[in-house]
Amino acid sequence: MVVPSGVKKMVVVAVASSTIAPHFGRRKLTTVSASLSSRLVPRPLDLVSWVRREGGFVHQSLRIGSGGHSSTGLDLIASEEISGGSDLIRLPSHLPLSFDPPESARDGSHALLIELASKVPASVEVGCGRCPGKLRISGERSSHHEKKAVGEQEMALFGALAEELWALKLGLRLLQERATVGSFWWPYISNLPEAFSTPIFFSGDEIKNLQYAPIVHQVNKRCRFLLDFEKVVKQTLEDVSFRNHPFRGQDVDASALGWAMAAVSTRAFRLHGKALPHGTESDIPMLLPLIDMCNHSFEPNAEIIQEQDNKSPEAIVKVVSKEQIQRGDSVLLNYGDLCNDLLLLDYGFVIPENPYDTIELRYDGVLLDAASMAAGLQSPNFSSPTQWQDDLLRLLNLEGDGADLKVTLGGPGVVDGRLLAAIRILLGNDKDVVEKHNLSTLQLLSTKAPLGLSNEIFTLRTLIALCVIALGHFPTKIMEDESLLKGTMSSSMKLAIQLRLRKKTLISDVMRELTRKVNTFSNEKGANSA
Repeated sequence: MVVPSGVKKMVVVAVASSTIAPHFGRRKLTTVSASLSSRLVPRPLDLVSWVRREGGFVHQSLRIGSGGHSSTGLDLIASEEISGGSDLIRLPSHLPLSFDPPESARDGSHALLIELASKVPASVEVGCGRCPGKLRISGERSSHHEKKAVGEQEMALFGALAEELWALKLGLRLLQERATVGSFWWPYISNLPEAFSTPIFFSGDEIKNLQYAPIVHQVNKRCRFLLDFEKVVKQTLEDVSFRNHPFRGQDVDASALGWAMAAVSTRAFRLHGKALPHGTESDIPMLLPLIDMCNHSFEPNAEIIQEQDNKSPEAIVKVVSKEQIQRGDSVLLNYGDLCNDLLLLDYGFVIPENPYDTIELRYDGVLLDAASMAAGLQSPNFSSPTQWQDDLLRLLNLEGDGADLKVTLGGPGVVDGRLLAAIRILLGNDKDVVEKHNLSTLQLLSTKAPLGLSNEIFTLRTLIALCVIALGHFPTKIMEDESLLKGTMSSSMKLAIQLRLRKKTLISDVMRELTRKVNTFSNEKGANSA
């Protein structure tokens, strides 16, 4: 993963951390403050040798290192030039770690692990509407082999925080193996990071410095959940014998749960499982040793393929180079077209020039009234739409029971389509003119002034004013943040400032694009009047 190094503590906003449990012994399974380049034990086992010994393949020109694509953390680096189309890693079916252990390993402790996993909530809201699980394997079938190549648009996505809480379910299994003396997966687990840069490990001051309510809300919600779930674990396992204890008698606190959830959310992949009715397949979250060290890029040089012989249940997961990889370059995968909210929450990093980043707003008629008045409209009616306008807002799911009021600015579309359509509709006084257009047309910024130039100019000015209001909610200015980043600070504080700076520059970019459109339409309107 691309993660900066630094000191981490879970918060309540902060959950206190303590000493790390070794592989052997009966004490707390927890985490410590540590550099992110540190692994779980001081001298981890040779992961590459283990993969090869277990029947896997690792290209002879690959090594684990740092300083390739990322200046911090660990990644996979080409020690020599690797040609395109080369197999980089191949894992046989018994190496990935999933929630369900082999039949031979199932005992009373696994039954209790299932009971704990069943107590993880089914759904919790998350920002951006999506949550990564890293990669979703998909592709075409052939007569003898099934190959599922990961397309750049199909990467990721465990679903909402419900799925990120599935990361905790798989995390419970990871903690079980971490506590197991002689675990088959210990060579992999010993190489996992000792700490993660996800914001559940930020200090209270670092979280405050995010200055972005949607992420602060999610961080606090996740931390509260981990604190509550620590109590659930303790109550469930209070009188359990050592023989049946899923964590071999060791206590699991909120920090250990947070470590496990972060380990999975930053590293897990979604693989195809059993065939389901209607031609679909189940998806199985798994941890893929060595493969999960690949870094992220929107322009990857490698892809994952899940290959399965139809005559055998055994599957092979492999990484294949898409192009020539130069000596010293990292192996890069595309985790998905994700906004910085999700990249920070679930992976622990921020991309400064992220084309998929957005800023989250809440649709509010009163706020839009204020924005449109600031844009020069005399009597806006956003907070009191007519009946026909209200009916259209309901079709956009911005009105009525169960309405989804979350809208966004930024990303490939620049403006959330539902927000754009709503403003156009509410600034349109002629019902017949508005209803000549379908809602899908009204949701496109690329549609040229569908309700006329005057309507479009006021729509864009209202959006610009909304951007000004959104910028005003940040306590610091862009230049202040840029100056702060030149100073010395913790890596977590740097991430927090980078995130808020990116949100502010994103708003400025949206304003710039909308202003350009206003000028174009104003000139056109003036020419038509001449």
